[in-house]
Amino acid sequence: MSDSFKEVLRSVRESALKEIAQARTEEEVNQIRIEILGRKGKLTLLLRRVRELPSQERPWAGEQANILKTELEEKIEELLVRLHDEEKQRLLSQEQLDITLPGTPLLRGRVHPITQVMAQIVDIFTRMGFQVAEGPQVELDYYNFEALNIPRDHPARDMHDTFYFSDEVLLRTHTSPVQIRVMESQRPPIQIIAPGAVYRRDSDISHTPMFHQVEGLMVDEGVSFAHLKGVLTFFVHEMFGEGTPLRFRPSFFPFTEPSAEVDIGCVICHGEGCRVCGGTGWLEILGAGMVDPEVFSIVGYDPEEVTGFAFGMGVERIAMLKYGINDIRLFFTNDLRFLTQF
Repeated sequence: MSDSFKEVLRSVRESALKEIAQARTEEEVNQIRIEILGRKGKLTLLLRRVRELPSQERPWAGEQANILKTELEEKIEELLVRLHDEEKQRLLSQEQLDITLPGTPLLRGRVHPITQVMAQIVDIFTRMGFQVAEGPQVELDYYNFEALNIPRDHPARDMHDTFYFSDEVLLRTHTSPVQIRVMESQRPPIQIIAPGAVYRRDSDISHTPMFHQVEGLMVDEGVSFAHLKGVLTFFVHEMFGEGTPLRFRPSFFPFTEPSAEVDIGCVICHGEGCRVCGGTGWLEILGAGMVDPEVFSIVGYDPEEVTGFAFGMGVERIAMLKYGINDIRLFFTNDLRFLTQF
């Protein structure tokens, strides 16, 4: 074995261990690693000299150089861990915790205003004897349109702007299909409301692609428009206050005849006229009417024996009027600053 190689190996070891022992920062340790173990480091250059030794000395020299490399790598890693722990302890010792300070409050959720208003609407009608009925949100074209006296070429279909899966399958545009399904499955008397989500291709400050409706249906012998007015007047006064004025305006819906839209006195200007109500002093809140005899014939009822009324309202619109909300999109932002107001 070349004495010069042994001497260099010993010198590199002693020098490296001394430098490692004197290092005080991670930066110094990393610099030592580069100077000794880097591509141009002392030990790397020494390993390259092994090939210059006589063939019988190369195995031992290579083995000793690699042993030294492993030893130095371990020493460097141990020192880095110790320096990291010391720095962590130093930082912790500088931190102060004042246990008298108030803690960080956890934000609590709230029942969504749409859920609250939906529950109020359902409560008002169930107190009048209405039963809650439900149906599928993915609906057939027959139940969503045709059974409601809206054939394929009817212009009223343009009002709904429907999400179609196929020619026959769609996302329901209103909860009226529930009324058809109930009438198909049972005989009068019927007194139901159908709350739920509905879908239309529309989106702005007053419309969203998904919204909620509550529709109602009463069918029996002798049901009249006077009964409809009584039910809806009670609802308006329960929802908006006893003194809320309301009016019924003639309108058109394919599945009711006669039809009407129901307005209430503007909740902003109280009837004096403002930008919200367009200066009229009135705000439309729902549509209603007497069930068209053609609808009764489709479900197998005799329109000579029974009559009925139906109505439908948008829950978001009721909530916006009740709470003075000017942008329907606020209901879907999940902003607790908004939700905690209700």
